[in-house]
Amino acid sequence: MTAMAALKLKERSESGTGSARALRREGLIPGVLYGSDITPISFCLDKKKLSIEMHDPAFFSRLFEVTVGDKKHRALVKELQLHPVTDQPVHLDLLQVSKDKEISLFIPVHFTNEDKSPGLKRGGVLNIVLHELEITCPADTIPEGITIDLEGFDIGHAFHLDAIELPPKVKATHAERDNTLATIVAPTIATAEEEAEEAAAAEAAAEEGAEGVEAAEGKDEKDAEDKKEKEGE
Repeated sequence: MTAMAALKLKERSESGTGSARALRREGLIPGVLYGSDITPISFCLDKKKLSIEMHDPAFFSRLFEVTVGDKKHRALVKELQLHPVTDQPVHLDLLQVSKDKEISLFIPVHFTNEDKSPGLKRGGVLNIVLHELEITCPADTIPEGITIDLEGFDIGHAFHLDAIELPPKVKATHAERDNTLATIVAPTIATAEEEAEEAAAAEAAAEEGAEGVEAAEGKDEKDAEDKKEKEGE
């Protein structure tokens, strides 16, 4: 399970663009905590603290214990809005969840032991179909990710979801759609003969282009001479 991190939030009474800008000038990021069990709460939090948390790979799949005043809530990051130019955070939406409520979210798919895969050692390429897998599980059982061991697998092998053991109470949200997670494929290497043919074709195209330019230039010169002769007459 992904470790639960703590976030201390300060409730705010004012809303609107002007208020949000004023908070950001003070180094605070505005946000909203909402859920089926609570009335939406407008808050702000320290930008430095948020910046540290948002660079964690598990930021969007981690369960947070958020404190607002004297009350604590369990919450997930629902949306983080970034400035389109600076990529700095400008607003945070948190979704309050109960302990046993089932939720759907994306978790990362990791791969290990690349150096122990015969297929990869022979030049094969790991073709990752899904970097993240959408799962459904109770809020208290969110895993940090799914790990696939590549040891012993050769070129042509496909890693399917039904062969991966998911943690207890965790299921793939779209098992029928997200069946293939990755494959080990043969490298695409052009032969020396193919490279020579491509080079010859490129050279021929360049020569044809040069001949076309010369022909066009000759035609222009002839047209100019004909024009001069007519003018002389």
